[in-house]
Amino acid sequence: MDPLKIYNSLSGKVEEFHPVNKPFLIGLYTCGPTVYSFTHIGHLRTYVFEDVLKKLLIQNGFLVEHVMNTTDVGHLTSDSDTGEDKMEKQAKKENKNIYQIASFYTKDFIWNLKKVNISLPNILAPASHHIKEQIEMIKKLEQKGYTYKTSDGIYFDTSKIEDYKSIFNQNKTDLRSDERIENILNKKNATDFAL
Repeated sequence: MDPLKIYNSLSGKVEEFHPVNKPFLIGLYTCGPTVYSFTHIGHLRTYVFEDVLKKLLIQNGFLVEHVMNTTDVGHLTSDSDTGEDKMEKQAKKENKNIYQIASFYTKDFIWNLKKVNISLPNILAPASHHIKEQIEMIKKLEQKGYTYKTSDGIYFDTSKIEDYKSIFNQNKTDLRSDERIENILNKKNATDFAL
């Protein structure tokens, strides 16, 4: 079988794929849904892509350890990092607690993955189960000088990464965060994101 080649967004080239650590073990981390409402076809499009990648890796003889998060806490209603927590808002609407909301809509998500023949991740990791680890990671980023505080939280300072633009194959000045920078007056760069 020919070696697997994949587009590397950092180099801008199609390159032969090599695992970072062990010869045949691939760690695949993918973002999952915010589990506050029903899954729809727009959500599933993302997971179809991830599943195609995973199945391609397996077909090429790699072992894939797939971890997918679910956001069951801390996702604000506005894409501008403002407003209520989506989970809390939905819990009020349905007269349930956030754990009931997360459980119900996680089951809906899994049911939909199975219906369209998307293989399930090895580990489904709800954000609320990993808050300690998230705080530890943010502290490490703070110690390394990659963050700054605003009145509404801690942000990753993308200007600290010289080649940040290369991840997107765009100039940093071309990257937009739409309305986010206007809504958060203390944000340094349009590309910075909340931690």
